[in-house]
Parts: sequence; structure tokens; C-alpha cells
Amino acid sequence: MPFPGGLWWLLCCRQGFTLLRRDYGEAEREADGEAEEEASFELRAQGDRVGPSGAGRQRSRRAVRSLLVSEEMRSLIVEKGPGPVEEDPDALVKGWLQREVRGGVKTPWLRPRKYWFVLTPDSLDYYSSSERGAKRLGSLVLTSLCSVLWPDKQTYKETGFWSMTVFGRKHCYRLYTEHLHEAVRWVCAVQKVIDSKAPVQTPTQLLMRDVEEHCGSPEVLEQIYRCNPILRYTSSPLYAPLLPFPYGSLDQRAPGPHSYTTLRDEAVKLFNSLQQLESQQDPVPLIQGILQTCLDLPPLVDEIYCQLVKQTTEPPAPGGPGDLHYWQLLTCMSCTFLPSPPVLRFLHFHLDRTVSRFPASEMAKYACFIQEALGKTRGRECVPSLEEILVLMRRQEMVCTVHCPGVAACSVTISSHTTAQEVAEELVSRLGLSQSPNLFALYEQSRLREQPVGSSTLLADVLTSLAGEERQRDAPCRLRFKHYGFLDTENVPRDSLEFALLFEQAHEMVLRGYVPTSEETLQTLAALRLQSLNSDFSTHAPFPRLEELFPPRVLRARLPPPRPDPPPKCRGARLRAGLLAGGLWGHSLAKQRAERDLRLRGRLREEGASTMAAIVEKWKLLQGMGRPEAMAAYVALVREWPGFGSTLFDVDLRVSPVGAGPQRLWLGIGAKAVSLYKPGEPEPLDSFCYSRISSFGASDSSTFRLSVEDQELLFETSQVKGIRSCVRLSVPPQHLPCLHGCPPAPPAPRAARRSPRP
Repeated sequence: MPFPGGLWWLLCCRQGFTLLRRDYGEAEREADGEAEEEASFELRAQGDRVGPSGAGRQRSRRAVRSLLVSEEMRSLIVEKGPGPVEEDPDALVKGWLQREVRGGVKTPWLRPRKYWFVLTPDSLDYYSSSERGAKRLGSLVLTSLCSVLWPDKQTYKETGFWSMTVFGRKHCYRLYTEHLHEAVRWVCAVQKVIDSKAPVQTPTQLLMRDVEEHCGSPEVLEQIYRCNPILRYTSSPLYAPLLPFPYGSLDQRAPGPHSYTTLRDEAVKLFNSLQQLESQQDPVPLIQGILQTCLDLPPLVDEIYCQLVKQTTEPPAPGGPGDLHYWQLLTCMSCTFLPSPPVLRFLHFHLDRTVSRFPASEMAKYACFIQEALGKTRGRECVPSLEEILVLMRRQEMVCTVHCPGVAACSVTISSHTTAQEVAEELVSRLGLSQSPNLFALYEQSRLREQPVGSSTLLADVLTSLAGEERQRDAPCRLRFKHYGFLDTENVPRDSLEFALLFEQAHEMVLRGYVPTSEETLQTLAALRLQSLNSDFSTHAPFPRLEELFPPRVLRARLPPPRPDPPPKCRGARLRAGLLAGGLWGHSLAKQRAERDLRLRGRLREEGASTMAAIVEKWKLLQGMGRPEAMAAYVALVREWPGFGSTLFDVDLRVSPVGAGPQRLWLGIGAKAVSLYKPGEPEPLDSFCYSRISSFGASDSSTFRLSVEDQELLFETSQVKGIRSCVRLSVPPQHLPCLHGCPPAPPAPRAARRSPRP
């Protein structure tokens, strides 16, 4: 049925008004929105005006006025004349570009439209056409905070256009062109204009400078704080950050499971989190979340410090629960992050002012603790754990448990700034190992790995990572105190504590399979271990598990390798096998595999029982041997292997001396040479004394490079840092200056060299 004429007229008018609103109304409303938002730069609260007294007040007013009017709103207020667009003397670049209207993605029926764009030294304008008298539809003011994204290939593959994006305060222009050289020309021109702009300073930055200049005049300072609510506590929300951040900094995203928006939005969200902190009964999780955001987005560290200084300045209830929550977060921040110098000076002034105004209060105690912490903080790799945050909230120190082989676990008091080297030195002194010729270090130990802790590593970070690993893998993780580097086994007295450490470390090497010897010798070592633990044989003596006495891999090596199912010979057979595996035959195959695994486990139990019986028989022959003699005999048997005393690393040799392919080897760092061992073989494949090594270092994070005379060896390993530090410690001083790529380390006191260098 045809529509009546009046209805057709109504539909046409409605469509026409829609097109006019799209072309003109949206652009005008966008410009009005930009002008409105630029008028409120920081805090949208009545009465919050920037106005310090004296010379500082006049200078700040001029700076703020130039910021808000001259820089941000000039091209929005001044309307250009109706002259021809082509004759604009300020135009730097001009041309036709397509702009995405109303987001484009959300409303795909509105396709990008072509406009005439003109770039001037102050703004990026677009017009309806390039003819004389064309109306300007919109303008984006360019400041030092604007940013531009380069064209990417993925968008070109999807749309056939090269895209570029110019970010303003809240609006952005997504522009498209068919030619790459044209997109590059526009991006370079816009970036050049942005780089030419003077840095934008917020009122908070200007007031920080005023406070620093008038720190010796109490009357002027009180006037500044009284006339500028932006420096004081507020219960109102914050609509813009206190410090300048680039517009549209979408590339500032943190790797990992956390998703973030722009830096400006995250700064506002963090202030909302701070305000929620006041009413929290348990503030620890929220504090840890704020610290995690600062770790993921380092530019926000200064912003959070400024927000905390603001909220702890003249609060409504000084020293109340909400105010102390702010001080507790500030304490955790001071032990985790170090602000930039201007913010650090402002923070020190705030802390001194708090101590002078509220002496002997909880706030003053927190301020003194924070000042002391700021002098030691170097930056953290992990945010403090929940336990560490609780300790910091009480301004106390943590207790760390370090396990030492052969002795009871040692408890060491540490702070958030204690390094592994300091703990190793304390244990060396406490255990009486100061005269030992060997080196000692802390190790991270779990069921799957063991690696030394770098001397400059903060122990609080190590404890946090170990706790996280223990929760994820449900396996115990702990700190161990052990020998490090090559061992001088000849000059260790048998009746000393160090010999007990040496005995335990030798036993760990045996269990990990790092002592290649015969199975008969391994059984004898297990019997000596039982004699050292339980003395003479007795049916009532506790028996450790076989895995704690004998290398498990030796038992597994006795079992025949599993036979894989034969592959089908033809394509049809493979198809039938696949169909049968998913049908009735699938259950039968799974049952066969389960039965085979059960037989293998039974065979493994039989081998273990026979091995345990042989160990017990050898244990009976040791009757009358004391514990020191058993330990000495154990170490003597292990010492028969020439590689004992070296530090062994599992590596894959990528380039070998004979030109073979990659192969799994042991890299042994000894006192006199670097040796290569085939796993399980007692004799080295090759050995290089340190006088033959010309250089060593890391090619990348997983490749260790060793240059020996005219050949270069590359090892793929996950322990590059440990190998490099171990080689550096093992090289004699007379050869160290000769190695290229390894400058000689400055001389250090003897105690400082007892833990590995990073």
C-alpha cells in the first residue's frame, strides 16, 4: 500500500534534519563540550580556586590563566573569519581526510565522511569543504599533552584505509586515508606541532613550587594553604588528575591479567579508591591493589603521592581511623616506590610540617618512619605481601626463616630494604664461618628448581615471590643458606659446622644426579647416609623414604622405555583408527594404557624394594662407625669425582667445538677451569682454563656466550644470570682485566663477597 503524500514529506524532512545534525550539530556540540571541559581543569568543587598570597599568588594566577585561556581555549573562543580556506597563512598541512563520526564501530551505518582538514600551529580544524567561506565544523586544540598514533597495518588489512588517531583532552579524531605516505605526512606534522608546545603545568605543580619558594615564611605558607583548597583534604570526587598526563595514552597498559584504561582515568579511579580507604575495616587488600596499580603503571607513582599529601593535609579528624589509613598507605608507598625529585621535596616538606604541627602523635610517628624509609628505598620488583603490609602498618620489622643444611632453621629480622647480601653476612657471622675460604649465599628452593639469590636483591621481594609460587603450585618453597661457587673441600675441618654444610650439599648433589658414579657406589653412599642419621642398624630406627637416600632417576632408568602405539600404515587406516579411538575402541585403549602404567609402577616398587634391601645390607656392615666418620667417608667418596666442588648448570650447547647440533650438557664452573660434561659421564668432554677464555657474557636473556681463543660457544639456559655471576667470582684476579666484556669489579671487603653478585 503506497504511503500518503504527507507521510512521505514527513519522512524526507526527518531524514534531512538527521543529515544536517550529523554534519553540523555534532561538531558544534563537540566544540562546546571541549570548551566546557577545559574550563574545569582539576577539581570541580565550588570555591576551589587557585590563589596563593603575595608574589606567588600573582604568578600562579597568571600561569593558570594562561593555561586555561591562552593555551587550552584560544582557538575555541576565537572564531576564524569567513575567508577562503586555501589562503590561510597559518596552515601547515591541509588536505582531504575521512573522519569517523559517532565512533563508527558502535554505529556502523554511519560511515566515515570526508572533510577538509587544516593543521595550524595551534589546532587541527576540519571544514565541510575547501571552498571559500566554508564553515568550520570542529577544532582540536593541540597542547603538549596531546598524542598521535601512527597508522597500523592491521587496520589497513581490515578496512583498506591507513588510520591515524589524534587524542585531545576527551575527544579524539580518528582519521583515514588511502595512501600511506599521506598518513605519515599528517602524523609527522601533528607530532611536530605537539613537540613545539611548552609543557603544560597543572595548578598543583605551580603551588608545589610556591610552597618550596616560601618554605621559610610561615605566614605566606598558611595563606597559600588557606586560599587553595586544592592542597587540602576534600571529600568531593576528583574529576581530573593533579599532575599532567598525556591525553589518550592507551599504550600505557601493563602486561599481565590487569586491564587498564588511560593514565588520566586511572588517576581519577585511584583517588576514588583512596576515599574508600577511609571507611574500610580491613584496608590491607585495598592498599595492596593500589600498590599493584602503581607497580604496573609507574607514571602514577607521583600522582598517588600528591593525592596522599592532599588527603593528609588538614583532614577533618586528624589522627582518626580514616586519616591513619592514609598514613598507612603512605608508609607502604615509601617502602615500595621513590617519587621524582620535585614530588620528593614536596613530600619531605609535608612530613616536616606534620611533625611540627602534631608532635608525639601517631601521624608524627608515621612521618618519621616514612622519612627514614625514603632514604633507603630503591624500588621493588613485587608489591608487598599482605603479611608485609600488616607489619608496615604497625611500623615493625619482619621475621624471615632461613633453612641451613645440618642445623636448625635460623630466624633473621629484616625490613623492606634488607638485601640478600646483608642476611648472608649476618648468617656467616652467626654461624662462625667468617674464616672459611668458601663463599656462601641464599638460595630460592622449591621442588622443581633451586637458584641463588642475587646479593642486591631485596629479600622482601624474594619472600613475596616464594609465597606466590607456593600458593600456585601447592608445594613448599623456602630460603636455603648454602655454599656458593666452587668449593675448597681440602681445607674444611671435619669437626666444624661448615663440614656439616658441605656434607648436606654433597648429598643434595647425589640425589639430583649431579655425581656420576656406579650404582654400587650410590648404594654405599645411601648406607653412609643412614649411618650418619641413625647410627648403627636397628629394626626400630626410622627409615627415610628411598627418594631421600638414592637418586630416583637411577631407578627409573632401569625400567624399559614405553613402547608407543604403532602408527597406521595408510591414510584409510589412520582414519579408521581415529574413528575407533573416539568410539568403542577408545575405552579399550585407555584401559590398556592404565594397565601398562600399573605394571610399570609395580616394577618400580620391586626395583625400589631390592635397592633398599641392598642398602640395608651395606648399612649393617657399618656397625660401630660414628657420625663424623660416616660423614667424612661420604664426602670422600663424592670427592672422587673430579667435578665435585664445581657449580653445575644444565645447558644446551648450540655451537660445539666439533660442529655438532644442540645437545644437553653440564657446564661446570670450577676454581681453575670451565668444564663441559655429558650428563652421567664422569670425565669432561672438554675443559677450558681461565687463561684461555677471552670473554664471556649474555647474548640475550636465555643465551650465555663463552669465547675461548678462536671459537665461540653459545649455551641456551634459563640461568644466564647465575652462570655469569659464578664465572665472575671464579675467575682469578690476574685474568679478570684481560676478559673483554667483563670489566674488573671494584674491590670489596671480604664479607661483601660472600653472596653472589647480580
